[in-house]
Amino acid sequence: MVELSDLPGVGEKTAEKLRDAGFADMMRLATATAKELSVKAEIGEGVAEKVIEAARRSENIDFETALEVDERRKDVGHITVGSQEFNDLIGGGIETQSITEVFGEFGSGKSQISHELAVTVQLPEELGGLDGECVFVDTENTFRPERIRQIAEGFELDVEEVLGRIHVARAFNSSHQILMVDKINDLIQSGKNVKLVIVDSLMAHFRAEYVGRESLAVRQQKLNQHLHSLQQIANTYNVAVFITNQVQAKPDSFFGSPTKAIGGHVLGHASTYRIWLKKGLAGKRIARLVDSPHLPEGECVFKITSEGIVS
Repeated sequence: MVELSDLPGVGEKTAEKLRDAGFADMMRLATATAKELSVKAEIGEGVAEKVIEAARRSENIDFETALEVDERRKDVGHITVGSQEFNDLIGGGIETQSITEVFGEFGSGKSQISHELAVTVQLPEELGGLDGECVFVDTENTFRPERIRQIAEGFELDVEEVLGRIHVARAFNSSHQILMVDKINDLIQSGKNVKLVIVDSLMAHFRAEYVGRESLAVRQQKLNQHLHSLQQIANTYNVAVFITNQVQAKPDSFFGSPTKAIGGHVLGHASTYRIWLKKGLAGKRIARLVDSPHLPEGECVFKITSEGIVS
């Protein structure tokens, strides 16, 4: 295994800077941009380009056949949502190496699913989990350990152990949110078996801080970089990324849904799976898969109980 200090032109001092900036993993380094590396590790762009090029050579990054991609996809894991119908809708559960987005109006079940996944990711693989830990980036003050306790008891798990394997970050603005996502690299490299990253919700701070059409371009650029960081984490460490999103009204809509997800095309293109949540009758919820690389559109009905999500 190649160490940072083994790369051409990387001394111990530069290697230390790279580790401190969250680039201890060789694949993470190989997939970085020179500008990103230069800013985060505080090294010159010329040095950054050489370091990245050396990392790419060591990782042997090149074209691969579809057969090789198919073989690599066998490493992809799935996390149960609690409802078998919901799992079937999205191909077996929330997928690793991907960003799954759920959007809907308030009370549609976005945060409830987030809490459910924070518990189910800890289940053994034969029960629909990945026996891993969870990072929960809370931007709207929605995380409740009491809810985790209820769901864990429903699965007959050790509540204290479950709570101890969820790493919560309360983000107070968009810059803080981006910083906490960047720190996930450090958490994983310190030995934590993180298999799920939840951001609830992704757009709350961006929506509040960047007001008006004149700030839209800056917001979308910053959002794009943030999503790129999340996708890098998903790919590098075989982690599932689950984000919740808000909606806005469509006053000009006469047919179809009167709301749409915020975040624009940047978020729409970044999300591997997009799921629209709606309120149903008698306390039921409806999940509709609206975008996926390989699955057909469809919907299912689920219910939120005191013990979690059920069909």
